[in-house]
Amino acid sequence: MNNTIDLLLRHRSIRTFADKPVPPGDIRKAVVAGQAASTSSAVQACSLLQVTRPEERAKLVALTGGQAKVASCGAFFVICGDVRRHRLLCERAAAAYDARLEAFLVATIDASLFAQNLVIAFESMGYGICYIGGLRNKLSEVDALLALPHGVYPLYGLCVGVPAEAPNARPRLPVEAVFFEDRYPTDEEMLAKVDVYDDTYRAYRLEQAGKARDWSSSMARKFAQPARTDVADFYRSKGADLT
Repeated sequence: MNNTIDLLLRHRSIRTFADKPVPPGDIRKAVVAGQAASTSSAVQACSLLQVTRPEERAKLVALTGGQAKVASCGAFFVICGDVRRHRLLCERAAAAYDARLEAFLVATIDASLFAQNLVIAFESMGYGICYIGGLRNKLSEVDALLALPHGVYPLYGLCVGVPAEAPNARPRLPVEAVFFEDRYPTDEEMLAKVDVYDDTYRAYRLEQAGKARDWSSSMARKFAQPARTDVADFYRSKGADLT
């Protein structure tokens, strides 16, 4: 192991934060580190919006499903895929902007690589973080609240702050269930690996919540019905061509 791997392995999602702001200098350091992440063909199709107005953060609590930490954390950000710059450059060059699903994929990938670098930088400074996928619950309302222009795609939120809790690590799938040489395992082999994980996950849930629940049944319930079915139409309305 080394210091970098040790830092990565200490990651926890923090949901309770001390009432302390994140200084602008620390935010800037983390953003610069985020920008050091890989980006496809140097397109840099991402941006970061910090929401500082208390009234807007209060509204975002409701829009993200009642997540109070959105308002109480030291700093709250919105991670965006961003092709606005590229649209403006095409317009200035009198060229048609015709970038389709690939451009949307690049934007989401670039934004996520940036975000993970950003998070690691914050954690290296002693802060805790929690990604907020609930930002996609009511994207149109989030978009209107933040007045995001055409070509900017809000993807998820990010809470950052001084941790006020020290949760145990949630166990991950065994390495053998995610890392393979040359070929993907058979369905039977994959299910056997997941069954081993279920035992670990069940024990974790029993210790944390007093109720044994395996990962398999949780995932079966989660993916048995669609969620956020308006997301594709929203991103199309913001300029994403998903063909």
